[in-house]
Amino acid sequence: MLPDMEAFFNFVVMERVAFIINPFSAKKNYHPFLDELKRKIPNPNYYISESISGTEDFIRDHFADTDIFVAIGGDGTISTVAKNLIYTEKILAIFPAGSGNGFSNETNFGKDLTALVAKLKNRKSRKIDTFTVNKKLSINVSGTGFDGKVVKEFEKTNRGFKNYIKVSFKTFFNYKPITLRFFDEKYSAYNGRYLMVNIANTRQFGNNAYIAPMASKSDGLVDMVLVKKFPLTYSPLFAYRMFTKQLRDDDYVTYLPVSEVEFEVNTKNWHLDGEFNQIKSPIHIKVQPSSLNILI
Repeated sequence: MLPDMEAFFNFVVMERVAFIINPFSAKKNYHPFLDELKRKIPNPNYYISESISGTEDFIRDHFADTDIFVAIGGDGTISTVAKNLIYTEKILAIFPAGSGNGFSNETNFGKDLTALVAKLKNRKSRKIDTFTVNKKLSINVSGTGFDGKVVKEFEKTNRGFKNYIKVSFKTFFNYKPITLRFFDEKYSAYNGRYLMVNIANTRQFGNNAYIAPMASKSDGLVDMVLVKKFPLTYSPLFAYRMFTKQLRDDDYVTYLPVSEVEFEVNTKNWHLDGEFNQIKSPIHIKVQPSSLNILI
């Protein structure tokens, strides 16, 4: 294809694609991505987000004339965009630029803009599940307890994987287990004290840390992951099993596949897809099957 014809083809194909950039992701260095985007796509439709409400306004303003919305950021950014596309035929695409990138890892999006442009041209998509925590959307992994506290403290740092590890170890020493109580009698045997409780739609937190190695984002279920507190000396083995997808064999971890469940915990500290939230009990988890259309 001749260069000018290729440029025209790219323009026509990308005319109904919008790019939403979180300028605070990737250590606030989004300019290389934007420069490359402009080289590959003539006059791309993009928005540098100033706030969640600004992102929502942009999506609403361009909803009728856009087929694919591309989120450039971490799991929190992706979730913000996804919230506005649930139960529609609009397609979510991703260019990962966060600290963990768990959801993008699980949906095969990498930091290769050429590969992303090829996917955008093909326009193939499929439906995946999402879930809610007290009607708040989550697309990847959400949780309370130890990791909810870690995310709260992590947001006070410059982020990054090293800072996450530092905060995790510092928090572990003083953290007291939370108390969990299910409302449904069939789960009463699992009432008790836990280090953390995670709700997993996909397998990993991010950075290839597989908290729920058997989870599927298209089976109509989430894995409820109950983790008992373990000795600090056990941490290296726990971490090894998490990064090698072997936690299903760990004595400190219990998995409950559920489509809907209610319970209470004695903490308000939660993270939803890595973003800190305060959520008061009782907690209602509900899967939304095949609710999000994602580029493949």
